[in-house]
Amino acid sequence: MNSFDREGGHCTEMAMVCLTDFEEYAKEHLSKATWDYYAAGADDCCTRDDNLLAFKRIRLRPRILRDVSVSDTRTTVQGMEISFPVGVAPTAFHCLAWHEGEVATARAAESVNTCYITSTYSTCSVEEIAAAAPGGYRWFQLYVYRDRKLSELIVQRVESLGYKALVLTVDVPYTGKRRNDIRNQFKLPPHLKVKNFEGMFQQETGAPEEYGIPANTLDPSISWKDVSWLQSITRLPVIIKGILTKEDAELAVEHGVQGVIVSNHGGRQLDGGPASIDALSEIVDAVQGRIEVYVDGGIRTGSDVLKALALGARCVFIGRPVVWGLAYKGEEGVREVLQILNDEFRLSMTLSGCRNVGEINRNLIQVSKL
Repeated sequence: MNSFDREGGHCTEMAMVCLTDFEEYAKEHLSKATWDYYAAGADDCCTRDDNLLAFKRIRLRPRILRDVSVSDTRTTVQGMEISFPVGVAPTAFHCLAWHEGEVATARAAESVNTCYITSTYSTCSVEEIAAAAPGGYRWFQLYVYRDRKLSELIVQRVESLGYKALVLTVDVPYTGKRRNDIRNQFKLPPHLKVKNFEGMFQQETGAPEEYGIPANTLDPSISWKDVSWLQSITRLPVIIKGILTKEDAELAVEHGVQGVIVSNHGGRQLDGGPASIDALSEIVDAVQGRIEVYVDGGIRTGSDVLKALALGARCVFIGRPVVWGLAYKGEEGVREVLQILNDEFRLSMTLSGCRNVGEINRNLIQVSKL
């Protein structure tokens, strides 16, 4: 983002102050097809847009005169301490935004000491990501394929590489209809691959592809029995991503998973479902502390993070803002995005009268307005 310096007659770089600054930069600098891919929602994009609007409807009840001279943003997820309750959600194809792709993302997450959920659809391999940030705290996001051996092999790889949890995405039996991707005939450019599956598909030339792998590879028959199957092949904790109802949250607890991510896939799957933040309370109430609950979708400011924690989330995960940071300055840009959110969260927390995350609770939310 540049502005013209009248006296010197040259462009000066403007400070990136908030996450929407990165969004504007990315929209200006990425190709149309890449921007449309990252920005896409399903159908009319109602759910995608509501993810943002829902946070704006929630009001805080700040407490005053609480001595917030010392504050602490640290928390734990699955027993591991992170510096603040914001992690990196799994998003595909980071090399479209920055040449180093997921390697840069992994280094940025490691440098601020938070959790990075690596996507199955990454354009760097799980091995490259682990080597780039050997001290990083990483989970791996998994899909279940018709060929179970594909899923099993990648689980074995990430377990041996020191990834600490499996995040099973359950809201994609079929891919949502993303109109601009269809209009743009979106395809990965020839120099990029879904690196985790390199050489694993015997594909005929010209066979139909969907987002970098052969079409119809995901298994639409996936059910709760596959959660049990996954638990049988790994020692890693299993976290389910894509839960939006108390009924499914209760089933997740019954099936012995260690956590759930309340998520509508960034509004990219079923249009007309709830905003993630609007679904959070009923899920927190249903699980009653038996497992950890996280949320993603629509988090753009530190006060959004505060609202999510007040409604019972242990931690939030951000997707698109990470890609905007990459488009801006790679690893440095992602680190800046995370640092801005950390600073904003600390400020919102202390202005609300909370000295640490343990003091954040539902009394901070004007429930009558929800």
